[in-house]
Amino acid sequence: MTQGNPPSGKGAWLSQARFFLEEAYSARYRGAIARARRDEDDLFMLLVFAEMMGLPNPAAYYTLELQPLLLERFHQWHLRMGMERSPLDHCRCC
Repeated sequence: MTQGNPPSGKGAWLSQARFFLEEAYSARYRGAIARARRDEDDLFMLLVFAEMMGLPNPAAYYTLELQPLLLERFHQWHLRMGMERSPLDHCRCC
């Protein structure tokens, strides 16, 4: 087998078998993994916008440049956190 060519024969079968086994194993954990990932995203969003909400944030300097990238997801985040309206005075997303 040369580099750049797709696997053929036995290599292709092993690759497909490995993919199937990984999918079969992780299928029952997808919900838990998705919840854990969403919780991590929520914590990250809190770190990024903490300074704007009046919470002291030691990482404010490093997260400031991420705010424009996360503003699109901010509305979904504050609703998940139980805030009906945006906690930011200058950011009206609702």
